[in-house]
Amino acid sequence: MSFNAHPLLATVAGALLAALPTQAIAAEPCEGTPGTGKAKLEIIATDLKNAEGEVAFTVYPDDRSRFLAGGGKLARVRTKTIEPLTTACFWLPVGSYAVATYHDENADHDFNRTLFSIKEGFGFSNDAPTTLGLPSLKSARFELPASGKTIMIKTRYQR
Repeated sequence: MSFNAHPLLATVAGALLAALPTQAIAAEPCEGTPGTGKAKLEIIATDLKNAEGEVAFTVYPDDRSRFLAGGGKLARVRTKTIEPLTTACFWLPVGSYAVATYHDENADHDFNRTLFSIKEGFGFSNDAPTTLGLPSLKSARFELPASGKTIMIKTRYQR
């Protein structure tokens, strides 16, 4: 079926594409390389309050001892913040993962916090709860199927 044969369909499709934020449809290079047994994971950080700095997207393997641990990451991408949505993508083996993001507003590559407050926005896959501290791997874990997956992570700020 051709869009030329259906002008109404072409008009509706064009309007929908024009309404999407540019970053959400931009073709960003993915971390890693495609290959047998790998799938594309696209992550969209939502609710970013400004376009300052960058967003760090960190993928963790399905290993409780590595989740949110120093040196435990499987892969990380840092990309310029685009408000209100910023995206990153990864080529990963099919399997289970968890993702953490943070809005590094001052681009110092540090998640700025004090003993009593968090100064930069953050989020976790599955919108894992952080009411009583860091989320568990179980609450943030998701499956990456062979067909690939897009997940959205809401950015939370505590200011």
